[in-house]
Amino acid sequence: MQDRTFTADAEPGDHATVAGWVHEIRDLGGIAFLILRDKTGKIQVKFEKDEMDDDLVETGLGAHRESVVQVTGDVEEEERAPTGVEVTPESMQVLADADPELPLDPSGKVDADLSTRLDNRTLDARKPETKAVFEIRAEVLRAVREYFRSVGSTEINTPKIVATGTEGGTELFPVTYFGREAFMNQSPQLFKQLMVGSGLERVFEVGPIFRAEEHNTPRHLNEATMIDFESAFIDHEEAMDVCEGTLKAAYSAVEEHCQEELEILGIADEFEAPTDDFPRLTYEEAIERINATGELDEQLVWGDDLPTEGEKALGDDVGGHYFVTDWPSEIKPFYIQDYDDDPDLSKGFDLMHPRMELVSGGQREHRYDALVEGFEQQGLDPDQFEYYTKMFRYGMPPHAGWAYGVERLVMTMLDLDNIREAVLFPRDRQRLSP
Repeated sequence: MQDRTFTADAEPGDHATVAGWVHEIRDLGGIAFLILRDKTGKIQVKFEKDEMDDDLVETGLGAHRESVVQVTGDVEEEERAPTGVEVTPESMQVLADADPELPLDPSGKVDADLSTRLDNRTLDARKPETKAVFEIRAEVLRAVREYFRSVGSTEINTPKIVATGTEGGTELFPVTYFGREAFMNQSPQLFKQLMVGSGLERVFEVGPIFRAEEHNTPRHLNEATMIDFESAFIDHEEAMDVCEGTLKAAYSAVEEHCQEELEILGIADEFEAPTDDFPRLTYEEAIERINATGELDEQLVWGDDLPTEGEKALGDDVGGHYFVTDWPSEIKPFYIQDYDDDPDLSKGFDLMHPRMELVSGGQREHRYDALVEGFEQQGLDPDQFEYYTKMFRYGMPPHAGWAYGVERLVMTMLDLDNIREAVLFPRDRQRLSP
């Protein structure tokens, strides 16, 4: 394709070639206009029927909406045009014709339900609102990676096909691996812990996880993209500092670099990156504050997990992101370290958005004997995790870490109704294609 000019870069006086999709055609009789759309915006193409070649006019006005076209001509100033300029074409090609009947309207003039949008994600992502969500998601990932590097963390990639689950249980997708049973990995947890015992010490990963949970809610997926962090020689308090730093970096980057997308989504005025420290409530304080709201039918007691309605009540009370720390040992995974002076209390934490839980993390148990005991207390066979536990016999430093899902972060950041809006091709109980 000859040198292409993005529509946003077309200036009066240019002789340019623009390419994109037919957004709209307006035929006013002796004159007609084709609105061409690309990733940067739209530009008007003017057809003066009496002064142009009939074949050129026929090509332009015969193109169906969403056909892919290429137009070459002079760019001229026209204040009545949508973007203040227009192209007078000298040539036009239809590179790919679109069917006249579309399953959804990318212009947004006709609404489509979420299922239809997901079934036709390519068309849906031509809508400015959908495109804005994924431009913001990309900026979030860029900012998080940049923050991790600023604190000396190395990006790693860990296996997604494993011999055993990370946390035991039955929420695993089995696969056949050369005649043996294997599973899609629930989490890179064990592998990232192994890497803090290596020369890398401080690592992060951005990658998929798979959980065979039979949820069917607006905030659960069976495949999600997780941001994982793990570091040697830090405790759970320092891990929370890094966690808070990544979220603030993500929000600040979106505020700085995605104003156009926030405007498109209609949230630019109220979007504000957090600057204050996130409150850190102990688990005991959290259940006391939830009970004090009077929003639950039954009072929470020590050992209860926080129900959805409890998280919402506490989120409304706090009014922003907050940590819940010092959870009961019995409801945290085996690899979370307990306090030496109170083994019923763990060094685990969660980071909460007022709408839902975002992050789970904590100080890890790095002492071999205590780790094996933790396996046994939770009914797991340490021998099945021998590749993991044996490395703790060779000098594993104290370490801590956490993980959160990109989709939940984007969902809460942009106040989306459904987590599926934050992933291009979601996987849930019903959806395996596209």
